[in-house]
Amino acid sequence: MPDSADRPTLFLTTRWTMVREAAAMGDEGASAALGDLCAIYWMPLYRFARRHGHSREDAEDLVQGFLARIADPRRLTGLDASKGRFRAFLLTSFNHWRLNEWKRGCRLKRGGGVPTLTLDWQDAEAGCTSPPADEQSPDKLYDREWALALLAKVLADLEAASVAEGNGTQFDQLKTCLTADSTKIPYPEIARNLGTTEGAARVAVHRLRKRYRHLLTAEISRTLSNPEALEEEMRSLFAALST
Repeated sequence: MPDSADRPTLFLTTRWTMVREAAAMGDEGASAALGDLCAIYWMPLYRFARRHGHSREDAEDLVQGFLARIADPRRLTGLDASKGRFRAFLLTSFNHWRLNEWKRGCRLKRGGGVPTLTLDWQDAEAGCTSPPADEQSPDKLYDREWALALLAKVLADLEAASVAEGNGTQFDQLKTCLTADSTKIPYPEIARNLGTTEGAARVAVHRLRKRYRHLLTAEISRTLSNPEALEEEMRSLFAALST
């Protein structure tokens, strides 16, 4: 029987659960968790705003204002989680906020009494422009950057777990193998670097890749209201990455 840690956990607390709990009870814990989640996925929103013509400063203001709003449980009542995908919920909500704030001309400025998050705006700015030949819409690029943010989160979670288990050095050696073609993984070199046998290196890579897939599946599942949509969502996100 396979180890339970290797099986995808499809019924963990979802992002929609956070939304519902925060909205229904004004739960501070759920609101904080939702705010933390938005802090992970804020960059695709910033770049979406920039690609819609907002200046750097205005895009920063819009994202900061939106994150402050989304973390306020009083603003979450009446939301319908049946739409399914948390990434779509965030984009729709942000676009509504963006357009309404812009029409009213009352953008929420930094320092306006709402706590601001420490975000790497420079890093976000570096990737917000597309080559002239790239004719993808801001919505399509948002999907791609959401997928990249999700993969980055999974990789960071896996690294943190490896370090906590005392396997940080091994993780540094093996992380490039997570998405590499299995036929091109340099097992002899890895074995030399880790001071082990090639067979042991193969086992270590196999286990890390398996754990990575498990974490990735679990994270994608958490962004859905219906676990049955998992396979479709995985296909959508990997298709976005391939464009």
